[in-house]
Parts: sequence; C-alpha cells; structure tokens
Amino acid sequence: MSQPIYLGIDLGTQSVRVLAVDDAGQVVASVSQPFTSQRNGAQHQQQPEDWWSATAACCRGVTRSLGSSAHLVGLAIDATSGTILLVDGDLRPITPALMYDDARATAEADAVNLAGSELWLQLSYRMQPSWALPKLCWLAHHHTLSPTTRLVHQNDFVNAHLAGRLVASDSSHSLKTGYDLIRSEWPTAILDKLNLPRALFPEVVPPGQPIGEVCAAAAQQTGLPVGLPIFSGMTDGCAAQIAAGVVTPGSWNSVLGTTLVIKGVTTDLLNDPLGVVYSHRSADGNWLPGGASSTGAGTLTKDFPQADLDALNRAAAAAGPSPLVTYPLAGQGERFPFAAPAAHSFILGKAANPEQHYAGILQGVAFLERLSFDYLRHLGAPMHGIFTFTGGATRSREWNQLRANVLEREIAIPAVSEGVFGMAILVAAHRSSLGDVSRRMVRLQETISPNRSFSEYAAQYGALVDELASRGWLQSGVAATARQGASI
Repeated sequence: MSQPIYLGIDLGTQSVRVLAVDDAGQVVASVSQPFTSQRNGAQHQQQPEDWWSATAACCRGVTRSLGSSAHLVGLAIDATSGTILLVDGDLRPITPALMYDDARATAEADAVNLAGSELWLQLSYRMQPSWALPKLCWLAHHHTLSPTTRLVHQNDFVNAHLAGRLVASDSSHSLKTGYDLIRSEWPTAILDKLNLPRALFPEVVPPGQPIGEVCAAAAQQTGLPVGLPIFSGMTDGCAAQIAAGVVTPGSWNSVLGTTLVIKGVTTDLLNDPLGVVYSHRSADGNWLPGGASSTGAGTLTKDFPQADLDALNRAAAAAGPSPLVTYPLAGQGERFPFAAPAAHSFILGKAANPEQHYAGILQGVAFLERLSFDYLRHLGAPMHGIFTFTGGATRSREWNQLRANVLEREIAIPAVSEGVFGMAILVAAHRSSLGDVSRRMVRLQETISPNRSFSEYAAQYGALVDELASRGWLQSGVAATARQGASI
C-alpha cells in the first residue's frame, strides 16, 4: 500500500482495539483483544501491564494484515476518562490503575472542590469522586511518593511504552486531573493546597500534537516501524465525537445507549452555573461542551427484558405520538440537563397495554433529549451545524425517526462512530484542519428528516417540563426556555 494509513488505538474498559484507516476513511485493518478488571464495591482497578501487552498484540495483528509495504503515518490513543496510576522512574507501576468509574475518593473530592472552587466554577464543573484529581489525592494518601514518582493517565502509560520514555500528556485526559483549560497550565496554587508535588504532573499539550516516536524495543514487540510518530490523543468520548464528524462550531452528537450523552462544539466556553455541562478543548482550540443524562435505553432493558423490541418499535411507530408523559430513569438521580440526586422515573397517565408503555419510554427519552438541547440553547450554545446520532439505539429506525421529529432536525447517522476511528482522523489532521479531514474521511450511513410536526408532541412535552419544574428538579428559567417552543 502506498497510500497513507493512520492508526487509532482505543483503550476501553474491557478491551484494546487498533484500527488502520486510509485517507478516504476506509477501515483497512482492525484487531481487538480483551482484558479484565477487578471490582470491589466502589473500587474498580485494572493492571496497566495488561493494557500494554494487549496493545502490542493488536498492533502485531494489524501490521501483519497490512504487510511491510504499508505507509503508516502515525498513531494516536484514546482511553477512558479519569483513569490514572502512579509509576516510578523506569515506568514500572507503583499502583494499580484506578479506573474511570472508581468512586473511592469521596472525602478527597470534597477537599478538592474546596481547594479549587474558584477555578472549577470558571470551568463550570465540580470534581466528582471518580474524577482523576480526587483519586490522585487518595493515592498520595495511601502510597509513599518519591522524587521520581509520576502520575500517568491510561493512554500516557501505553504512549510511554511505545516511545520508551514518558511523553507529554494531552489536555483532554488531563481535564479531570485539574488541568486549567482556560490558561493551559496546571493550577499549582491548588495543587500546593492539596500537598501534591508538582513533579508528579506531566507536561501537557493539546490533542493531535507530535509527542514522540516508536522506539526500537516497542517496534520489536508491536511490529510497528521504528520512528513512527506518536500524536497526543483524547478521551474516548471526545474521540467518538470526532468519529461522528462533529468538529465544527454549532454541530452536535447525541449518543444514545444505556444512557444519553450529548457533545458539541462551540467557539467559546459555555458558562453553566449548574455545572451539569463541562467542556473539553479540541485540537483546533474550540470548546467541546457536553453532558450525560441518566435516562436512556437502560429503561427498556429494565422494563422489557425478554421482549421482541423490533415488534414493539413497529407498534410504537404505527401508533404515533403517545398520550403518556413519561420520565424514564433506570435508577435514581439525574445529572443532565439538570442536577437532581433524588430524581426518579414517573409516568403521568396509565398505559393501556405494554405497547403503549414502551412507546411512552421511547417518547420520554426523546423529550429528555430535546430538553437537553433546550438547556444548551438556554446557555447560549450555537446549533446551526450538523446533528448526528450514534450509540446502540440507532439500530432502531423507528426511534431514530421519533427523535428527529421531536428535535425538528435533520439527523445524520455516521457509518463508523467508534472513538478509535476518531483517533485515526486526529492523526490525519496533523497537517490540515480537523474540519477538512473530517469532511474527507467521515462517511454518513443515512440521513433522517422529520416526518411529523412537533406540534403533535408539544402538549405532552410541555406537561413533562411542567412536572419536572413542579417537583423542583428543573429550574424555572430553563423550563421557560423549553416552553417557548423555539426550534432547536
């Protein structure tokens, strides 16, 4: 192969995946390998050496598939957000890796929020126990730190093994470790308050920057060529956003799986007084605001565990707008578009049959999706760009259509939406703009236009907004914005 080939590597929760993509966005090779976790209550750990061995094996598989004539341009790695460990001067792990959802650092989160309250307010978030900085404080309290001890994020660990040395971290993974994205620096005054040595923290660069090259030892283990450029990556959520083609201001990606995650692009940082929207930064300097709701397809798994979902989807589409007003949560507590730890699911009205109950859930999730965009509109977010749907729920054409109707928007479904594909795009953009490369490499599987007027859903949507506000979960100003009925 003489054409350029870009490598993306995804370090997930359960596996590593390596993807080779050509200049037109065609996947030419893909290999994955699983690994395991250790869970104990709020604690979730992995052995970082497993990441490296699995990555090396996947790289060997991809390079064998491509052959020796392949023109590899470079690689970038995405990983789970907030996953960290400590290493010594020889890159040996001192601690297990504390995973993205490890929530042991509850007391440390309180201390971190107190120490950095002013900066966190500027950045529109509060540190959670599962975020990296509270977990780093926990590690510092439970392990002896030497002058050579270093903090590394999940992708930093594999990048270091590829390069044979510690390399710069990216600002995307560093966000949850407290990196100041406004001033592009570590907040040393806050770290001093937390008694964290400054030497712990890596150099940080924006995503998509060259940070090293594959060393001889790594080349022998992976099959990658010596000197292959390594580029700084992004978190898995940001990588998936790039894969979906959402890279220009005013564009948004809605990921519907077990839960609902919405991410977009703005030129300026959104100021969210509730702290339910927080922003990464893109390789081109734009801001990437997003939020994660606790509603989603998980409610269907809970309420219809053995049902024929295809048949229920067809029945829901045939019936049209549901008379029910449903707020569907699989558990308790909401995170976005409002913060309400006591929130729980409810239904206004009584379902006449299981089909109507099911249709009410689909519609309820679509309403929460619209309310999320209403909240972003309330914050001043632009919405003039492309809207894309990704996630497991896109397999339901009926649900896609319902969501397009409720949003009153044409929706695009990307052909490939995994974050590992986004990392290949990021590598390809190192000599161009992310927007130009995205237009060349991201292919759309289909587009969906509304086929019903939102007026058919407006009464139920208004009733849901009123109920959420009456329970004190939804702020009155946000409710007023939603009731205006303006197009998203």
